[in-house]
Amino acid sequence: MKGSEGIPSLKLETLNKLISKMDKAPDMFFSNLFPTVQYDSDTIRWEIEYGSAGMTPFVAPGTVAPAVGVDGTGEASAKAAFYKEKMYFDEEFLNNMREPGSWATYQAAERKLARGTKKLDYRIQRRREWMMAQMFIEGGFTYMQKGGAKFTVNYGIPATHKVTLTGNDRWDVVHADSDPVEDIFDAKRILSDDAGVSGLIAMCNSEVLKVLMFKKSVQDLLSKSAFGNGDLFAQPAQVIGNLLGVGPLAIYDDLYEVPAYLTGNVIGGVTTAILVDDASDFGVGGTLRFYDMSKVNSWEDCVIAGVAVETGTVTVATAPTFSYIAGEDKVTMKKKFIGDDKFFMFSTSQDGEKVAEFMEAPYGNTRRWGKFADTKDEWDPEGMWLRIQDKGLPVLYHPDTTFTYTVK
Repeated sequence: MKGSEGIPSLKLETLNKLISKMDKAPDMFFSNLFPTVQYDSDTIRWEIEYGSAGMTPFVAPGTVAPAVGVDGTGEASAKAAFYKEKMYFDEEFLNNMREPGSWATYQAAERKLARGTKKLDYRIQRRREWMMAQMFIEGGFTYMQKGGAKFTVNYGIPATHKVTLTGNDRWDVVHADSDPVEDIFDAKRILSDDAGVSGLIAMCNSEVLKVLMFKKSVQDLLSKSAFGNGDLFAQPAQVIGNLLGVGPLAIYDDLYEVPAYLTGNVIGGVTTAILVDDASDFGVGGTLRFYDMSKVNSWEDCVIAGVAVETGTVTVATAPTFSYIAGEDKVTMKKKFIGDDKFFMFSTSQDGEKVAEFMEAPYGNTRRWGKFADTKDEWDPEGMWLRIQDKGLPVLYHPDTTFTYTVK
């Protein structure tokens, strides 16, 4: 008997039952709103529809019923995205799982397995949420396909539903002439005219909420309403949302981590152009955290001054203090699912159906769907890898039921 063989907690059916019973990662806003379905191949196809709800016409009795058409219908397709990750457990962990010296030792090993599994599970849930958020707010995203090629899926959100405010129209406090009240009214009118939807969800993060709280047009509207300043600061999302006619604002501050491995050595105090395997999700102004993977809890932070996706280069304002090794060390950046410059409005349904779904695609030799955990023993050094993988793609059936402002 060797490796993970014979350990009940590491049987595949046990591991997969464990991840199926785990709670959802906190604040999975979009993932919780829309259903998940299984698709029969890894090329996902879906119908898209533009236009508001229609109405059945009058006809003369005894005549043939006219066939109903759907305004702006078309078919979209894209290959499903594949994503996976693994975690290493050493021989000491395996020995404690098999023949514990004490109940406490065994329990400690069980807790380590549970924590590792939960971490992998939450990370894979956040990848799904990231895809959903990018689909709705940015209108698409880029991901890896077979052979390392990058593929971009575009969900066809109309250009009139993705508006970037410029000049004095921007909402940030420097631009006193901007009027979020009028902008939101215009967005609601566009959504009503184009898609015939109401009952919208409006969302932003706390940074945009703060901007709205102190805008003169919002303060003027507040002074004429039944709400007082005490209500504004006690319940800002509810008060401002009701003032703007969109109900309580959904405030979404959850973060995700953008990871990348170094593809070029970094010389401490010298290198500012950092070469990484994938620079597409990094952003100017963010914090690039360098990790020395040979040490425990060893990192340092630098401010990102530039990003060149084509060359895989992230430029930092000041070189890191220490040196880092290509292919071994990595960098990360924290980002919000909805950025500090976005105000987003959407309807969850159109004509009684959900406007979006997450399609799970089959993968692996056993043709499985959804999250799946498995293990592999390592010979030298002895230990075990725990892996969780998934494959799928979100789809958007009604692209004109969303509206995004870039407000600053």
